[in-house]
Amino acid sequence: MKLTFSPHILYFKRPFKIAHGTRTSTPIVLTQLEYDGIIGYGEASLPPYLSESHQSVLSFLTKAAKLLSNLNNPLEIETILNEVDKIAQGNTAAKASIDIALHDLVGKLNNRPCWNLLKCDRNKTPYSTYTLGIDEPEILKQKIEEGFDFKFLKVKLNGENDKQIITTIRNYTNKPIAVDVNQGWKDKHFALEMINWLSTQNVLFIEQPLSKEKLDDSNWLYENSTLPIIADESIQRFSDIDKIKNCFHGINIKLMKCSGMFEASKMIERARTLKLKILIGCMSETSCGISAAAQLSPLADYADLDGCLLIKNDFFDGVRFENGKIVLGNLPGIGAIPIEGGLIE
Repeated sequence: MKLTFSPHILYFKRPFKIAHGTRTSTPIVLTQLEYDGIIGYGEASLPPYLSESHQSVLSFLTKAAKLLSNLNNPLEIETILNEVDKIAQGNTAAKASIDIALHDLVGKLNNRPCWNLLKCDRNKTPYSTYTLGIDEPEILKQKIEEGFDFKFLKVKLNGENDKQIITTIRNYTNKPIAVDVNQGWKDKHFALEMINWLSTQNVLFIEQPLSKEKLDDSNWLYENSTLPIIADESIQRFSDIDKIKNCFHGINIKLMKCSGMFEASKMIERARTLKLKILIGCMSETSCGISAAAQLSPLADYADLDGCLLIKNDFFDGVRFENGKIVLGNLPGIGAIPIEGGLIE
């Protein structure tokens, strides 16, 4: 029996307000990869900056299906994914959906969870942050209350009312905060001034403070910063690591950016040799994508895997959190099960 695809399409909406009472939506494509009656599940989450769409993902999956139809051994993960990667440049989320489904399938065929296949110690999972958006004080308070069980928070800043946002949060809690700037600070001197101030506010690290195009400025900031700086937009795939190793203290690895679990594990191994910190992150994803990333979390220093908690309708039952700590179970594969009556048939 050969590998076959069955892609599904869905839009998800975040349940929290972003600005002026509006809501955002992130399209996803869910995939099924079947072999010998066993099904592996995968996901492609498509935020705008990845430049992927339903059409591009489905087009890529159509090409991949032709390749996979000629393969007979799903256990040859590296060989299969290397061939999938050659189909076209980019398309990392589409590739991730195949990668995740393949890992899920192989785990089920071996009756082993992926964390075990990847030789991870499930007792060493990190605590995930809980994300607060840029918002009005009353909404920030609401989000802080919703994340009560989490030990660590994450807040997005953009260079406009950053100190006010942090001060507002500090009116309600003194929990450690991870700060994500999303390239929002335009000047390295302003960035350093902000970092010095944030270092007095119980901040864990700063994620992508400057534009990904400003590597010289990022190197200067890296050498002068009083807090660890984590690359996000500046890092996508394995080949990017050595380009930015002298500009950041760590890297944010997201399955949708790097093409999936196989490449993520290689990136972790390389980053460790360079003494870089590891943040395992996510997009707005269902518990399918989050559960897949969580399998690698014991290898990370930090985790930002609350994406499945921030969506309105999750079609999978997957990873668990206890006081924000990622809890990995014994289910084979990625540990995500379609919810009865949901999209997957």
